[in-house]
Amino acid sequence: MIAFVREVAESLARCELSHLARQAIDVPRARQQHARYVAELTSLGCRIEWLPPLAEHADGVFVEDTAVLMPEIVVITRPGVASRRPEVESVAAALAGRLEVRRISAPACLEGGDVLRIGRTLYVGTSGRTSRAGVAQLEEALRPFGYAVREVALRGCLHLKSACTFIPPDVLLANPSWVDPSAFDVGVVIAVDPHEPFAANTLTLRGLTLVSSVYPCTQRALEAAGIVTRAVEVSELHKAEAALTCMSLLLEPAAALNSP
Repeated sequence: MIAFVREVAESLARCELSHLARQAIDVPRARQQHARYVAELTSLGCRIEWLPPLAEHADGVFVEDTAVLMPEIVVITRPGVASRRPEVESVAAALAGRLEVRRISAPACLEGGDVLRIGRTLYVGTSGRTSRAGVAQLEEALRPFGYAVREVALRGCLHLKSACTFIPPDVLLANPSWVDPSAFDVGVVIAVDPHEPFAANTLTLRGLTLVSSVYPCTQRALEAAGIVTRAVEVSELHKAEAALTCMSLLLEPAAALNSP
């Protein structure tokens, strides 16, 4: 597994915000937390590849939004806010030699944080950052490879992966106030603790589920369900409306075998 990441820019405090009030961000602390996050990815078997720094792009560290990365193809997105659109070119350049590249074209918008893959189905949230036209273009790009794309309604959150994430082999962790869990073809649904509405964003690698350390009640619920977890401190990055999945793009082994 290759994990593409980008360093935290000094300009992080100017990040885009949609559902949170702006708070002061301690950038050195955010960088320390990001470094520990990258170390966790390494410990779970990822080979880290650093994308070029983007000093003037406050949200550049949140690389998940710039692409939908599949074993056979990468779909370069068109973010829903103009300030983020220049981020995609460095990602496209890094992936062009590895996979076939398609792009979401204007006026459609799509952000990777709105795309949740479960098996051969991609669930795509129509949010303030992803349009129905973006969902349609993603479906068109992936149809030749045998993937299904389903549109999912959201309410009250930034991205679909703010509202839910999949924990293999059959668990959906969700905030039912933001997304209807019945929209997903899964075996088990676990609801976040009601006092931790942002806790649904987790990242599972090699049978271990990373959970933000500020959501201990939800972590205990996962452990009680037999899910092996590890807490990661990313509290400073949460102030930028960030979560665990958004800080990396993961290239699966099947695609990595075709890397130059």
